[in-house]
Amino acid sequence: MSYAPTPQTTPTRYRERARYDRDTVHRILDEALICHLGYSRGGRPVVLPTTHARVDETLYLHGSTGSGPVLAAGPDGLPVCVTATLVDGLVLARSALHHSMTYRSVVVIGSARLVESEDEKLLGLDALLNHVAPGRAVDARPPNRRELAATAVLALDLVEVSASVRDGGPSDEPEDVALPHWAGVVPLSLVAGHPEPAADLDPAIELPPYLRDYRRPR
Repeated sequence: MSYAPTPQTTPTRYRERARYDRDTVHRILDEALICHLGYSRGGRPVVLPTTHARVDETLYLHGSTGSGPVLAAGPDGLPVCVTATLVDGLVLARSALHHSMTYRSVVVIGSARLVESEDEKLLGLDALLNHVAPGRAVDARPPNRRELAATAVLALDLVEVSASVRDGGPSDEPEDVALPHWAGVVPLSLVAGHPEPAADLDPAIELPPYLRDYRRPR
């Protein structure tokens, strides 16, 4: 199953990098820790970094009741563009023009709605915790009434969606291959260090299993 391309999700350049299959899109969204939420405020574009989590075909976005996107969301939702990007490597070419990166990215376009139902809000907040560390939602105190009232969750259905994937090495011009410059790919990855306990953590509390070999899904 794939998402249907639309004029807004069809690239004008490098169309061969476009992906619409759900598996690719879901994997990128599930691996990325940060997304960027773009919307219009007062006639000006605004782009904000935030956390997200996917539950089936819904993307939940974290916010506060006083944040710009939440205040701008009306009865019909808030027109947004959400992007998530993973950089997998640096592509160094022999010519300056052909330097690039290997990457995977997703763009989601639509109207984000403010989650009003308490049950769905709790679902979204649990998903946000589990997105950061699977199993964390049941290993933390749930929000109390005051915290729940101060926290907002936006929901965006995955309908207009596209991914872009660039892999492989540099694409040098044939006449540049003999130049005396190093060319190739420098792989990059997110690596977790050893968890550092809080200064006031009870020494009797052991490191939870989900943090002992922490890594992002891929």
